[in-house]
Amino acid sequence: MLDISALTEHFPYLGLFLLLVFGGIGLPFPEDTTLILAGFLISQRIILALPALIVVYTGALIADMLIFFAGRKYGRRILDLPRFQKIISVGRFQTMEKRFKTYGTILILAGRHVVGLRAQLFLVAGVLKMPVLKFVLTDAISLSLTLAVMMGAGYMGGNSLQILTRDITRVEHVLIVLAVLTLVIVLLFLSFRSRKNISGNDH
Repeated sequence: MLDISALTEHFPYLGLFLLLVFGGIGLPFPEDTTLILAGFLISQRIILALPALIVVYTGALIADMLIFFAGRKYGRRILDLPRFQKIISVGRFQTMEKRFKTYGTILILAGRHVVGLRAQLFLVAGVLKMPVLKFVLTDAISLSLTLAVMMGAGYMGGNSLQILTRDITRVEHVLIVLAVLTLVIVLLFLSFRSRKNISGNDH
């Protein structure tokens, strides 16, 4: 069986690409999680920003197109397929169909950022035979915002972790110094009190 985690570790670009594509066809690899991971890897300098952006952008777009073309291929018959019934029910499709005919482009632009809704929108767009070029351009524009938000979150999280680690190291150093100073003060105090007691006994 293909070990995606090992691929991500040893071949991070290929691993991220496969996570996005496989997530798009229904495997349990959430797109948002993968994008956050990509941002984190960039922050840790494990991967380079530009190649990573190209890889994840391409992978996510291909994943979206796979769902879209499944809808175009099967049409309304897709609602009878058990695999796709998990994504969208007949009732849900009918509700979205009415709105999609009027607000299709807007729905994809806005709904792509909602987990669970994006796959439904892509299927509906495919079933309703939205022009391929129109779908790709609309999705590509919306995807740019998704990448910026999710990868940005991963990048900032990675930087915060680095800062936190560095700060913890500094705090540890300060605590060590304080502990040594405290020990020295305590020893000096005990020594002083001991000498005072001895001097008092002599009198």
